[in-house]
Amino acid sequence: MTLGFLVNGLGIMFLVIIGVVVLLALVVGVLMVSVYNNLVSRSVGFKNAYSQIDIQLKRRYDLIPNLVEVAKGYVKHERETLEAVIKARNGAVAAAGQAAANVGTASAMTALAGAEGVLSQTLGRLFALSEAYPDLKANTTIMQLSEELTSTENRVAFARQAYNDSVAGYNTYKRSFPPVVFAGLFGHGQDASLLTFDEGAKLQTAPVVKF
Repeated sequence: MTLGFLVNGLGIMFLVIIGVVVLLALVVGVLMVSVYNNLVSRSVGFKNAYSQIDIQLKRRYDLIPNLVEVAKGYVKHERETLEAVIKARNGAVAAAGQAAANVGTASAMTALAGAEGVLSQTLGRLFALSEAYPDLKANTTIMQLSEELTSTENRVAFARQAYNDSVAGYNTYKRSFPPVVFAGLFGHGQDASLLTFDEGAKLQTAPVVKF
């Protein structure tokens, strides 16, 4: 009889252990699913936020050839500056394409920031020429294009801030516990990179263009 009680007791203990293991497995499974879904959601969030930057940058790139074409009629002796603007614009277009295909990747974000810095500097040189060419400064098309560029710069700045906020939220979440335990397992081991433009390139805020 004592042996029977012992066997029954062991059987009950075994069932309890099995039950606890199963319960723990379920809890861990639910936790993993929750973490995975949150990582995916936040990843999609900052990529969607970047798409707004991409839209505004493309609008900016589309305006620049028009600006150069109009300026060409007034600053014929400034060919080097005009060619530098187009070259910088094309470089930025290429960098933006890579960034759009690799959102959040450090190398892509850094390359885009660098290309935008070069473009903004060459545009600054073009705008500075207006002081030496009164007819260019007074051209209504140039004035309109400069206003559109300023508006676009504002949109880029707002979109960039929204993207960086979204990236910061994603990075903070994946570093917290328990997501930090599973992030690497789910392919989210690397932090997403912020997009930071050089203040000297004057893309942090809209440029002041006085035409």
